[in-house]
Amino acid sequence: QVHLVESGGELVQPGGSLRLSCAASGIIFNNYAMGWYRQAPGKQRELVASISSLGSTNYADSVKGRFTISRDNAKKTVYLQMNSLKPEDTADYYCTAGLRGTNYWGQGTQVTVSS
Repeated sequence: QVHLVESGGELVQPGGSLRLSCAASGIIFNNYAMGWYRQAPGKQRELVASISSLGSTNYADSVKGRFTISRDNAKKTVYLQMNSLKPEDTADYYCTAGLRGTNYWGQGTQVTVSS
C-alpha cells in the first residue's frame, strides 16, 4: 500500500521560511517523479514544484527564486524549502508521486502565512 505523508506545515509570518517534507512508502521511490501542489481556499489546486526521478526540477512562476524542491532517495523523502513566504502562499500543500500515468497523493499539510 502506498503512503505519502506530508509534514512541516504551520503558521508563519510573512517573510519567514518553512520546510515541508513528504515521506513515501510502498513505492520504488527512485523511479517516481515527485511534486508539490497546493490549494488555497476557493481556488483550484495548482502545481508548485516537481522533481523528476533524475533530479530535474520545475517551478510555478509564482514561487521561482523562493521555493526549492529536493529529494533524498535513501530516505524516500521529498522536500519543499519555502523562503520569503507571502500571505498568498497560504494553502494546503499536497505531495504527489507519479510514474507512467499512475499518481498517488498525500493527505496534505496546511501552511498559513499571516502576521
